[in-house]
Amino acid sequence: MSTHLETEVEDIPTIGAKAAGRPRACEVMARTRELIRTAGYLFLKHGYAKVSLEMIAREAHVAVRTIYVKFGGKAGLLGEVMVANRDRFFNPRDMETDQRPVKHVLDDFSTHLLDLISAPDVVTLKRMVITEAPANPDLAQAFYAAGPKQTRDMLARYFARPDVRAQLRDDIEIALLPSHLLNCISGDQLAYYLFEPEPQPREEVLRELGQRLRLFYVAALRNPD
Repeated sequence: MSTHLETEVEDIPTIGAKAAGRPRACEVMARTRELIRTAGYLFLKHGYAKVSLEMIAREAHVAVRTIYVKFGGKAGLLGEVMVANRDRFFNPRDMETDQRPVKHVLDDFSTHLLDLISAPDVVTLKRMVITEAPANPDLAQAFYAAGPKQTRDMLARYFARPDVRAQLRDDIEIALLPSHLLNCISGDQLAYYLFEPEPQPREEVLRELGQRLRLFYVAALRNPD
C-alpha cells in the first residue's frame, strides 16, 4: 500500500465511538482500507462517472475533505483501488531482489498476474475503464498509472538487472520484453472484455499459460531449456 496511506485520517469518525483524541495507527489503516473497499464497490456497481465523492463519503462515513486530502480526488482514489487489487494477489516488489533463475521468477510472477487480471472484479473494472475513458481522461490516466505502468516499469527494472541481463539473448531488445511478456501472460484478453469467459479447470489454465511462457523463453533466454 502506498506510504501516504499510513498517515492519520483524523476526520474519519468511528461509528458509535466517542471522539477521544487521535486514532491509533491500526484504526487509521482499517478506516482507510474500508474507504478504498467502499470506493471500489461503488465504481464497479455504478461506473466511474456516476459515482461522486459525496456518494463515496456518505457510504464510507467520512468527510469529502478526507478524500481530497488523502487521495487528491476521485482519480487518486481509483488508483488506490488498483493498488489494493494488486496487493491481494502478489507483492511485485519481491522481483527487485529475487535471485532465483529467470524462469522461476517469471513463472511465479506470471501465475499471480494472470490470477489478478482474470479476477471477475478486475475484468469488470477494465471494461468500465475502456467504456468511460474517452469521456474521462483522468480515469484512463489513473488506471494506467496505478496498474499497467507500474507493472511495465517493474519488469523493465528487473530485465535491466545485470544478473538477469546475462541470462538473456545478446540480440534481444530489452525495452520490448515487458510488453511481450505481458501479452504472453494475458493470452486473448479481448475475449474477456467481449464475452463472459467459460470456466476452465485450474490445471488447464496453468497448462495454457505454460505454453505461452514457453514462447517467451525461447524468444528471450540464452538457454530456454
